[in-house]
Amino acid sequence: QVQLVESGGGSVQAGGSLRLSCAASGVLNSRYCMAWLRQAPGKEREGVAVINTDIGPSYRDSVKGRFTISQDNAKKILYLEMNGLKPEDTAMYYCAADPPELCPHSWWSRDYKYWGQGTQVTVSS
Repeated sequence: QVQLVESGGGSVQAGGSLRLSCAASGVLNSRYCMAWLRQAPGKEREGVAVINTDIGPSYRDSVKGRFTISQDNAKKILYLEMNGLKPEDTAMYYCAADPPELCPHSWWSRDYKYWGQGTQVTVSS
């Protein structure tokens, strides 16, 4: 079983930065693909960024150049560095993971086996 716990959310003004972290535990190795997704009130959950072992990271167009997904395999932590935040980035952000046999994923994928509880990001104008 895999457990994912997000942290690092908060409230910032437009143009600000936040770094989200996702601590993973359980039966998980570096070959898992891991992703960040978000869901704003009244909207569907959407993919933000994914990192696959063999093909690297990919991002939705609206966050390219502003967000960076990375992982520390030794510590089993997934990160999302968010710069130049905009009000439209306001959402609950979720960490997700899939075992190697279900990978790779594209950034728009929304079907993952393991999920965290989410961390809120609020960007004010």
